[in-house]
Amino acid sequence: MAKKVATYLGVVFLVLGVVGFFVHDLLGTHLSMAHNLVHLITGAIFLYLGMKGTESAARTWCLVFGAVYLLLGAVGFFAGEGADRMLAVIPGELELGTMDHVVHLLLGSISLVGGLAGRR
Repeated sequence: MAKKVATYLGVVFLVLGVVGFFVHDLLGTHLSMAHNLVHLITGAIFLYLGMKGTESAARTWCLVFGAVYLLLGAVGFFAGEGADRMLAVIPGELELGTMDHVVHLLLGSISLVGGLAGRR
């Protein structure tokens, strides 16, 4: 299960990373060059582990990534400022708003479920 989730999330992140270079506010998110590069690197790791990695490696990546993204989404809601709950990870380069936090919670949850559902 983890390999399938990793493969699907790899495609999602790669597409999001490419589209983000052309549509900077896709669905209300804040997609900067730094944000897009993070998505492309993450997508490449997911896709590699989903297609070539072991089930164990895909499972571990899904669990770690899911936990980090859930934490990032939660921190964004609690530490973000203003009406859009803006969180400046790298001021001026990588800033996250409410929709970014929602997307991080959603993708983190999917990744975590994929990792937990995977075989040990």
